[in-house]
Amino acid sequence: MKKLNKRIQNNKQKIEKRLYHQKEAISLVKETANAKFVESIEVHVALSIDPKYSDQQLRSTLILPKGTGKTKRIAVLISSEAIKSEYLELADIIGSDDLIETITKGELNFDILIATPDMMPKLAKLGRILGPKGLMPSPKAGTVTTDIGLTLQEFKKGKVEYRADKTGIVHLLIGKSNFTESDLLENLFAIYTSIENNKPIGVKGRYFKTFYISSTMGPSIQLDISTLK
Repeated sequence: MKKLNKRIQNNKQKIEKRLYHQKEAISLVKETANAKFVESIEVHVALSIDPKYSDQQLRSTLILPKGTGKTKRIAVLISSEAIKSEYLELADIIGSDDLIETITKGELNFDILIATPDMMPKLAKLGRILGPKGLMPSPKAGTVTTDIGLTLQEFKKGKVEYRADKTGIVHLLIGKSNFTESDLLENLFAIYTSIENNKPIGVKGRYFKTFYISSTMGPSIQLDISTLK
């Protein structure tokens, strides 16, 4: 078994087996994010849902008020005659049939793909390429739209898509270790509120099970969910 280095051992010793108030947790996650690079801060939220049932599935989007701290490359699939100069300024890649051809070759030089509804039939054949990487546009993810300008602005501001995995857990990036505590708290509350407001109709009784926060290389810290309400 691989021996933990001294830094990781010291970080683990700082975490007690108890629930932490949100402010205390944010302070502690920043303290333990002490690797030699700017670590990402993530939340992992376990919910009392069974995604195999259609009325217990969770998939939505939200705009993190302080952004994610991560720059994402955005591609737009749109008919050539509908391209506007403002789209060229906001998107990293923009195209029509030429972009489809590029994707067909397996060249996915983007993190988000936005498409207009009229272009979706052309993407159907590319599901096996885009689907496994979570890049297929969809209305639920806010990436199939007729308002390309507004959608681009929202994703540039920090709009993120999230969904519960097959075990009912939501994993979300909420920022970087160089964010201020107040910025991380604001993003944290926005995530909690969004998940709460998008509670699937099939959920009965208790909704939230556990709520953890951690940095890339740091230990997990369990939040007292009642402090988020």
